[in-house]
Amino acid sequence: MDTQRNGFVKRETFILSVDVGTTSIRCHVYDKSANIRGSCTAKVSLLYPQPGWVEIDPEELWKGFVTVVKGAVQDSGLQMCQMEGLGMSTQRATFMNWDRNTGKPFHNFITWQDLRATELVRSWNRSCTMKLRQAIEDGTCYFGTMDTWLLYKLTKGTVHATDYSNASATAIFDSYQLCWSGFLCSLLSIPLSILPRVQNTSHDFGSSDPSIFGVPIPIMSVMADQQAAMFGECCFDTGDVKITMGTGTFMDINTGNKPHTSVAGLYPLVGWKIGDDVVYLAEGNAAGTGAAIKWAQDLELFSNVKETEAIATSVEDSDGVYFVPSFSGLQAPLNDPKACASFMGLKPSTTKSHLVRAILESVAFRNKQLYDVMLRETRIPITKIRADGGVCTNDFIMQLTADLLGCKIARPTHYDMSCLGAAFVAGLGTGLWKNQEELKKLQNTDQLFLPQRCKAKGDKEGQYRDVLQSWEMALQRSMHWYNQP
Repeated sequence: MDTQRNGFVKRETFILSVDVGTTSIRCHVYDKSANIRGSCTAKVSLLYPQPGWVEIDPEELWKGFVTVVKGAVQDSGLQMCQMEGLGMSTQRATFMNWDRNTGKPFHNFITWQDLRATELVRSWNRSCTMKLRQAIEDGTCYFGTMDTWLLYKLTKGTVHATDYSNASATAIFDSYQLCWSGFLCSLLSIPLSILPRVQNTSHDFGSSDPSIFGVPIPIMSVMADQQAAMFGECCFDTGDVKITMGTGTFMDINTGNKPHTSVAGLYPLVGWKIGDDVVYLAEGNAAGTGAAIKWAQDLELFSNVKETEAIATSVEDSDGVYFVPSFSGLQAPLNDPKACASFMGLKPSTTKSHLVRAILESVAFRNKQLYDVMLRETRIPITKIRADGGVCTNDFIMQLTADLLGCKIARPTHYDMSCLGAAFVAGLGTGLWKNQEELKKLQNTDQLFLPQRCKAKGDKEGQYRDVLQSWEMALQRSMHWYNQP
């Protein structure tokens, strides 16, 4: 809707936001009320050139990015000139090197799922290494994560930058000093000269070249996906927690203006830097959450993911069956990359329903594990918990998590929080929204899960205490399984 003031008509403007995930690229057009006016999605094709290697073709990714932006605007029925800002949320720690002059990649994106680093990366292929060495010597090599490459492409090579949230997830950035770590880069033989400039999360990164979308669009925010989801959930205050349950589970707590030093494997991250204000997060993750459910579906334990809640509640318990969800090892607090996925406690009476229930319970059990570590280490009182991601649509997992944590958990109406978070930051930069308090008023909750009590056995956590102990024994049995030298 256009508004009229003093005889002049002011055209309504909107925010474009793109989330580049592991399996898809999504773009939404948001209005001032944070409603989605148009959307478009494209698939991300993962490449597996060797066992354990997971790559993405950078040129295909770029084509997909342009396609979803154009598609979302077309779906909205609006015009590209009404887009006053663009925000980006990207998967973290996926990186690439390319020629700064030609823009030609030296290799595919090496994704965050890639396992070649576990064996200390002897090298990429020799020809790639030689090309890189020569380019570094010539001063023509750029290094960047996915956001940096997209910025470079959007601006036709004029911008080589990233933001603090993405940089802090690379493991070569000093989150305490807020700069690239000269020590770590020297240790890994990474020249500081090839690294992008680190900018604020809310920053005018320049505009997209007019040849791409027909008009220049200001790029007003760049964020890492989990930090963007945290911002989209309006977890702005110390003690706010969000749980994203998608391909993996990521639990983040706002630690305020101080990074958290962990001994159990929580990762200190820069949540965002807006102006002079820096917000830090501590993050624990459990890989394979959505992968375990997809695996069970492929085994035909169920045909539709929506059936799993009814299947799980059709039996009273899992009949002593425990599932260890470690297709990619076990993360904090056990931190064992050699752990195997397994079912334990199988018996002749075990049915498909027991197996499905055990899988769903394992997701909630890992949430409980991460939450306990977070409480124990940070000693920060929890102020609120919000959940998002595709797996949070499962009421069984949500309710059991609330019961085990003993806390209420809010589930938003829309689950695409990374996209919304990047849009919020971009909109603050353009002036579409004034401040974080205004953003909180735009927040919607689909359902609030309250901890339930069992009349016969007291609180659910107590009821599950023996089950949790047995499940933790199953974890121990699965550890160090792939113990090759």
